[in-house]
Amino acid sequence: MLTGRRLALTLAFTVLVALAFGVSCHGFFTANVLESIAIQPPSLDLGVDATQQFTAWGTYQDGTRSQITSGLVWTSSDTVDAPITAAGLVTGVNVTSAAATITGAAQGLSGTATVSVIGDVITITGTQSASSITASGSPVYFTFAGSPGPPDFITADNGGTLTITTADSYFSCTVANNPAGNPAEECLLSQGGQAASYMLQMSYPSSSGGTVTSNVLAVTANNN
Repeated sequence: MLTGRRLALTLAFTVLVALAFGVSCHGFFTANVLESIAIQPPSLDLGVDATQQFTAWGTYQDGTRSQITSGLVWTSSDTVDAPITAAGLVTGVNVTSAAATITGAAQGLSGTATVSVIGDVITITGTQSASSITASGSPVYFTFAGSPGPPDFITADNGGTLTITTADSYFSCTVANNPAGNPAEECLLSQGGQAASYMLQMSYPSSSGGTVTSNVLAVTANNN
């Protein structure tokens, strides 16, 4: 009889200890907190009508890193030219002059990436409206045609990068339409420049990867 009572008490004590230990462990092991989010790929040139799946990766309090697959909200700063779906799929709709920012947000944190929608350019052909440029004279238009396109004409305003060698304050270019109505670089030369010529190089991301370039020489006349 006494042995049965002791056994019952021992079992009851064991249950209480187990419950206490469970409560203690529940409070001791805290959730692994998300600390930062990174978006992949971090930057991208995307062709017109092409798509790209973006993913979000979280770094947690314990130093581990894993892909975030739920509770994620995707947004694009350019919903017209580079829209994104709720699943993180971006489509290139129109050639952009500036990169769109892609944001993935979860648990009060966010990560960003950039995407530029580029045209189908394999070659660039540069032409100029006059054989030379005269100080304080009429502007000379430098046109850079992209092939096969779009864009049909590349400028510093639609994703092209214009580099001028022997650059100085006397020679300057801005984007404007040439007399034929095509987008071009309108260049002027002011009095006082001593350079005999200026080399204009237009670069554009190739749809097949890398960069396409074209060089045009601006020869100066009567520049003193």
